[in-house]
Amino acid sequence: MNYNWNWGILVTDPYMGWILSGLGWTLAVAISAWIIAFSLGSVIGIMRTVKQPVLRTIGATYVEIFRNIPLLVQMFLWYFIFPELLPEDAGHWVKREIPMPEFWTAVICLGTYTASRVAEQVRAGINAISQGQRQAAKAIGLSTVQMYRYVLLPVSYRTIIPPMTSEFLGIFKNSSLALTIGVLELTAQTRQIEEYTFQGFEAFTAATVLYITVTFIVMFAMTKLEKKVRIPSTPTSRV
Repeated sequence: MNYNWNWGILVTDPYMGWILSGLGWTLAVAISAWIIAFSLGSVIGIMRTVKQPVLRTIGATYVEIFRNIPLLVQMFLWYFIFPELLPEDAGHWVKREIPMPEFWTAVICLGTYTASRVAEQVRAGINAISQGQRQAAKAIGLSTVQMYRYVLLPVSYRTIIPPMTSEFLGIFKNSSLALTIGVLELTAQTRQIEEYTFQGFEAFTAATVLYITVTFIVMFAMTKLEKKVRIPSTPTSRV
């Protein structure tokens, strides 16, 4: 069976605009969610390494809850269930009045889910630092906060660049689940092109190429960053 490829359909109006719009929304969701994931995940990861049992328990509970519930289920919980648990006025605002509720729901869902994974990377990076550096920091009079700020975090973030890159690529790919709540990101726009033109092979091939292109750009940039900030005398890892 021969398939008649029609690549020209992708550069015609409005389909090219749909693809570019979908890519833009995909990047917007991924980058916004990553800001939440990196910030919240760093806090949770630090909490899991401190001596206070309460903070460690809170951090561990967060990780176990968000990491072990399927992401698609979390997406539906945030979009359909969470607003119903709020007071009536607040729930109505979240569902109807907040600008782009689908977009912000996807961002929060992906951000809080990935934060649990980022937290584990941060925890591993901090715990990988030798006790000698901790003792040296205390010996020169640094407080616990100063030790984390000037010693532990700068070193750990340098060592966990490869796994953190993987987490960002994961959030970039997981953004496709946003289509389930109505966000017209790249995969959703690709499916829409297929429905309008019946040129599914061309549409999904174009989407695949865009996903791969963004992935390679991120990997190249992070490889360069890893080499630039690596601790002297330590080998670099391939992202």
